[in-house]
Amino acid sequence: MSAARPLTTLRTLAVIAALPLLLTACGYGAESDDDAERAGVAADAEKLSVDEVRIGYFPNLTHATALVGVQEGLFQKELGGTTIKASTFNAGPSEIEALNSGSIDIGWIGPSPAINGYAKSEGKNLRIISGSASGGVKLVVNPEKIKTLDDLRGKKIATPQLGNTQDVAFLNWIAERGWKVDAQSGGGDVSVVRTDNAVTPDAYKSGSVDGAWVPEPTASKLVAAGAKVLLDEADLWPDKKFVITNIIVSQSFLKEHPDVVEAVLRGSVRTNEWINANPEEAKASANAALKKLSGKELPAEILDPAWESVTFLDDPLAATLDSQADHAVRAGLLEQPDLSGIYDLTPLNEVLRAAGKDEVDDAGLGVE
Repeated sequence: MSAARPLTTLRTLAVIAALPLLLTACGYGAESDDDAERAGVAADAEKLSVDEVRIGYFPNLTHATALVGVQEGLFQKELGGTTIKASTFNAGPSEIEALNSGSIDIGWIGPSPAINGYAKSEGKNLRIISGSASGGVKLVVNPEKIKTLDDLRGKKIATPQLGNTQDVAFLNWIAERGWKVDAQSGGGDVSVVRTDNAVTPDAYKSGSVDGAWVPEPTASKLVAAGAKVLLDEADLWPDKKFVITNIIVSQSFLKEHPDVVEAVLRGSVRTNEWINANPEEAKASANAALKKLSGKELPAEILDPAWESVTFLDDPLAATLDSQADHAVRAGLLEQPDLSGIYDLTPLNEVLRAAGKDEVDDAGLGVE
């Protein structure tokens, strides 16, 4: 597949916007005997085919499977004597670069970075091996300036980053209404203002933006600052489900260490099962993990509605990823990618069968 100029531009801008790369090694279960003991791992536990597996994820609630699984030692229990080295990222392009460079082996990531990373490498760098979460994205606005969806015309609406999952979704929504916006500059009938999630609440309070199409907990932070939820993106999708977080792995690691990949997937499946069976305890665990990473926890007025809007599941909802790729193409951010082989769900389906759960489908995009 030929390299697309829009994709090259997108990738360059996205990487610049993601800098500096935040590779915060958490090392839960890996730094000391106390960590291993806390995770319920015996000092003489048998190792798998590697001494250490390096995983990456974002410090936000749509990545709570990773947050909780590490926090509660659920991944470590499946890995035995193979320890976890965890790293956190602020943006998808940074995580893809870490995967490509070998800094991490497995990561939790949104659909757009996974699509872009796969297309950029012509299908050679990664596979999606599981879903993790659905939902958790909202359009929130200043209720004094915007009372209906039609009122968005002429307003300034923030998205997290040029070409990220929420940016693509908003551009597609604008196009479906018949409005025009230049995808690269964000200028047009609606001004799309690319703003880091960390500063979006302040931008809203200052009046620099009139609203935002953002993931949780940023959406709930804006609501706490006086914004109103005008649209939940889940309402735009069949059955109100769309992938927001997948699990990816480097193809080389998948080939060389399938036992480790399977162990991580068992940990993910069991973590999601525990989250869904114990939502209040899991919510507290995720918040405790966020406090370790950021130095502060989310207050209940933000945590509770944010947590409620995210669904944790193992199904990657592959058909919705295919639709998201089409949205990026229509927005002019991506040439039509060949996504054949982006999924390898064989290890996940083996884990699901062993757990007595239903297998999941790759929507015809699986590796042959």
